[in-house]
Amino acid sequence: MQDKNLVLVVDDDPGMLKAVQRLLRQHAFEPVMFSSAQAFKNHRADTEKTACVILDINLPDGSGIELRENLKAAGISVPVIYITGNASPQDREAAVASGCVAFLTKPFSSHELIEPLKRASAGPT
Repeated sequence: MQDKNLVLVVDDDPGMLKAVQRLLRQHAFEPVMFSSAQAFKNHRADTEKTACVILDINLPDGSGIELRENLKAAGISVPVIYITGNASPQDREAAVASGCVAFLTKPFSSHELIEPLKRASAGPT
């Protein structure tokens, strides 16, 4: 099976979106960026080609964890990496319980993001 390379990224910080977009492109991923939970909800992605969804936990119009639960409820099973600038123990617990491949606190290194993303894009072993 061919590796997937489409990565959906949801974060309300324009600087973070730009940095993650640049990093993903450097590693041969095809990023699609969203600046709000609503923009992500309105997008109709081909989930068969989606390697991973990167979700900010704290968005002005929702929560990355809620977005993950919405995906699950819709029967969409895609790996998720959570990123947050305000990691509380409750957020970490909820993120892990929702089934994420990584939970990263901003600022994070490129390695911390790319390694779990590469594993997710390779699919099940």
